Amino acid sequence: MIIVLKNDLKEENRKTLRRFLVDLRVEAVPVTTITQSLLVVVGKCGELTREEIRKHSSVARLIDVDRPYKLASISSLKTKTKFKLGENITIGNKKIVIMAGPCSVESKEQILNTAGEIKKTGAHILRGGAYKPRTAPYDFQGLGKIGLRFLKDAADKNNMPVITEVMDIRDIDTIERYTDVFQVGTRNMQNYPLLKELGKQKKPVLLKRGMWSTYKELLLAAEYILVGGNENVILCERGIRTHVPETRFTLDLNAVPYLKHETHLPVFVDPSHGTGRASLVRAMSRAAVAAGCDGLLIEAHLDPRRSVSDADQAISMVELAKLIKEVRLVAKAVDRI
Repeated sequence: MIIVLKNDLKEENRKTLRRFLVDLRVEAVPVTTITQSLLVVVGKCGELTREEIRKHSSVARLIDVDRPYKLASISSLKTKTKFKLGENITIGNKKIVIMAGPCSVESKEQILNTAGEIKKTGAHILRGGAYKPRTAPYDFQGLGKIGLRFLKDAADKNNMPVITEVMDIRDIDTIERYTDVFQVGTRNMQNYPLLKELGKQKKPVLLKRGMWSTYKELLLAAEYILVGGNENVILCERGIRTHVPETRFTLDLNAVPYLKHETHLPVFVDPSHGTGRASLVRAMSRAAVAAGCDGLLIEAHLDPRRSVSDADQAISMVELAKLIKEVRLVAKAVDRI
């Protein structure tokens, strides 16, 4: 159960309500967002207790939620979550939003030229990694803060928002100055200290599903961000590990309709990591849109063969332009834009 408080309550009224709940032996976690104040009840309440809470002068209404991910659950909101990036992009709307760019920011010239080409293809948001989690400690780890500057400059010159990955709590403040969307990678999906800190941020968070994780675990990870007060969370399916050796991962498109049924949060798909093969990215992008996703996260490079990371899954600008054209046709067929 979620208790929605009345607007403009004084602190004295909030304290009175909390004491009232303690007397009823009801444990509740406070959540304050830009639009409202909530109390998320832990455990179950009897019908008499519910009626007492409902009648309290500080309570606007109660929301019944029968899921462990109370704030992420579809029943916690009457409408789907939508939010704007800049003036022209709305996440969670009918329009399919394309985030595209290289896996890593390699140089100032590379990301500047890439951003211009990305813009020409019709993509909406520039992606690029300044900090890169790599399986081997000897692999390229990104350019760090200087890479953030290159990324932001390239995006600004092409009037595009930026998404980039955050791996460490200590980097949040720095990355916040250069990005429009924080990306949490598959390896950090259950990095709860990181998720809690991102919950305190005002900028949106794209949360990738762990390569080993269930849908429930993904939604509970999102709950950590939502409990902090950050309402703007994007869920991202990026493939899971299976027994199939022919692809890097198996892109689980079952996740898209399932998550759309369970939650009010927008759902994106990353077919680049989901397959690990550039030749499959266009086909799986079409399939993802047909399945109902709200956007795509695509790895695209000026010269994929020379990409310093994830070269096998990066597509060219020509391929990206074809992908976007095909995706628009599929979107129209399923009453999207």
